[in-house]
Amino acid sequence: MKAIICTKYGPPEVLQLREIEKPTPGKNEICIKNHATTVTSSDCILRGFNIPAWQPVGLMMGIVMGFGKPRNPILGMVASGEVDSVGRDAKRFKIGDQIIAYTVKSPTKIRLGTYAQYTCIPEDWIVIPKPTNVTYEEAAAIPYLGELSMFFLKKGNIQNRKNILIVGASGSIGTTAVQISRYYGAKVTGVCSTANLELVRSLGAETVIDYTKEDYSKRNERYDLILDAVPQQVADRKSLKLQAKNVLTSDGKYISIDDGLAKVSYDDFVLLKDLVESGKFKPVIDRSYPLEQMVEAHRYVEKGHKKGNVIIKIL
Repeated sequence: MKAIICTKYGPPEVLQLREIEKPTPGKNEICIKNHATTVTSSDCILRGFNIPAWQPVGLMMGIVMGFGKPRNPILGMVASGEVDSVGRDAKRFKIGDQIIAYTVKSPTKIRLGTYAQYTCIPEDWIVIPKPTNVTYEEAAAIPYLGELSMFFLKKGNIQNRKNILIVGASGSIGTTAVQISRYYGAKVTGVCSTANLELVRSLGAETVIDYTKEDYSKRNERYDLILDAVPQQVADRKSLKLQAKNVLTSDGKYISIDDGLAKVSYDDFVLLKDLVESGKFKPVIDRSYPLEQMVEAHRYVEKGHKKGNVIIKIL
């Protein structure tokens, strides 16, 4: 099978297309025939090991991933495809089932391996049927960003917030967070660049602020939750946090997507699927690349300016 191999930590060029042996599922695993996956900011961080090993997150990353080079040379966290084969004890899915999977069960249980035509994953991890009303490519845009958005919004107590500001609203996490916040009944203000104003408005933001023309912290509006969803590659968290303090209510909360390691939730994954099928959440795709152009995809994502998701078409 074709797979992208990360031979060592470094720039996008360390990713190489190779022919390797197709995996065989373990007794409680399913083997997924991948139709699509994603390239995320986290993928770029993992590929480059861009966090100092002496920091807690960097130390955890080294323990899980390997310090000198990736222990599993095939990166990728999202699989969108169909069940190709099942292990002898696997019962949840049958061959031919269309599914989406997230290969991270917890911060210390990370399988990766979706930058390939086939990947295996325990069937009791984060695996659910693909929503019936989207393509494989659109389905691939759901797990990673949906899980992150849900985690950070819930950390900010989204269920009880009424007036929310999302900085970086046109980005991968931002486009998802706008829609989820609207589902929970919040009034959403999005902050983005001029080119993305209509996109953010179309996702449900009642107010959209062009940060190239206006400083949102100078407005009279006050927010009980601010989600800083600006990609790590271009974020100045200290300045963003200081800016946010000026427009928070007395009991308001500022949440950054760098605030700790996100915990994944199977129930949240199922809710996202239901929202997609009911038309309340639409995955946003910026660009699609074939597997053979993985290096170009990583270069683009690493710039930190993508709108929504970058998808890799595999089969």
